[in-house]
Amino acid sequence: MDRRELFSALGALGAVPVCAAASEAADHGGDKPAHGGPMSNPHFHFCGIHMAKNNPKLQFVTQHYCAAHTGGSEGDVFQCTLFDGTGKNAKLIGVEYLISDEAYRKLSDTEKKYWHAHTYEVLGGGLIAPAMKPDEEMAFMKVVIKTWGKAWHTWPDPKSAVPTGEPLLIWSLMGDGQVDEKVLAARDKEFKVDTAKVRDARVKEFGLEVPSVSPPKDVNTIGRMWTDTGDDKPTPKKK
Repeated sequence: MDRRELFSALGALGAVPVCAAASEAADHGGDKPAHGGPMSNPHFHFCGIHMAKNNPKLQFVTQHYCAAHTGGSEGDVFQCTLFDGTGKNAKLIGVEYLISDEAYRKLSDTEKKYWHAHTYEVLGGGLIAPAMKPDEEMAFMKVVIKTWGKAWHTWPDPKSAVPTGEPLLIWSLMGDGQVDEKVLAARDKEFKVDTAKVRDARVKEFGLEVPSVSPPKDVNTIGRMWTDTGDDKPTPKKK
């Protein structure tokens, strides 16, 4: 996954440049961080519904604020801080990393169990980028659909006063009927979107049927992008 690919696809996007200039070199200490440190790079925001891998009925509306770590041997890694809202006092509830499908395929099966696909979230309309214009959002989704995410919620219960309990390994919605309709309705109301209409537009644009992958049987289940069995490939949309 190439940072240039993402940001050129989005253009002005809705990325929020915290600082106009990015760091010119890796910052490994020293007297002061270059150009404001790692939080000064441009970042982008999107919203999705996360579920706990060990309990798919436990679901959260999650705000992602992401920037790129560049120059790795397997391409860029997009690093996301996760919040329970978009306000200034939102709780930092976890982290997520996004990598390319090519990088994911090189992982061991032991490692792959931590990574979830984004195919259904994109085509099903679960992922939205509220600050982006429709064409920018569609370009963004064409990049995200090819990625895998590794996410942990370190504040497992956002309603608690402080983070307590073991971190939750997060999974993605991967088929119809898996989302908590109350959670989805609240998200749609907050951002004034209609997930069904978003889904229709994306299925038409991509020309693909939405994936149908069952929820994980346990925490050791390895994710798939499109189907439960057979070749894990997309199905062209029926005309």
